[in-house]
Amino acid sequence: MASPSNKGKDIAEESPSQSQPQQPQSPPNPPALSRYESQKKRDWNTFCQYLRNQQPPVHVSQCGSNHILDFLQYLDQFGKTKVHAHGCVFFGQVEPSGQCNCPLKQAWGSLDALIGRLRAAYEENGGLPERNPFAGGGIRVFLKEVRDSQAKARGVPYKKRKKKKKRNPMRSDHDVEDGTAGTSSSNLPS
Repeated sequence: MASPSNKGKDIAEESPSQSQPQQPQSPPNPPALSRYESQKKRDWNTFCQYLRNQQPPVHVSQCGSNHILDFLQYLDQFGKTKVHAHGCVFFGQVEPSGQCNCPLKQAWGSLDALIGRLRAAYEENGGLPERNPFAGGGIRVFLKEVRDSQAKARGVPYKKRKKKKKRNPMRSDHDVEDGTAGTSSSNLPS
């Protein structure tokens, strides 16, 4: 039997699992979302809230391109890009020399990126790819019109960049000569 002076020492030497009741362990925290994933989640929640605020409320499964176009136009009130109207003296000028009352709108690039994130979020939330309203032709036409009108209004023509072709490093000279580009037996797994 332990003496009273050693009693505290005996308790301290016991393993923690013997001296304290087991506490249920919480599940590990999920990994932090990337900036893209966080933004996609925020955008999806904002869009769903917008649909719920419609009169009458619209469920995501009933959403069509007209709802998306209304949403994009609703977002213009929060835009930061000055888009000069046709009658504005600064229309078409790259760097206007003064102020005007033309509206601020969402920039085309922001809208394009938003649609890309919402398109991905739609499918991640159970939507079928073939029924994805964010991938519809009407949305693409709208984005093209916004891009073109903003480019004209700001005097900056939009030029599509040409992608540079990458050379295949596995390709050898004899592949080009015999017309089997990249399919020689040395490039194929055995």
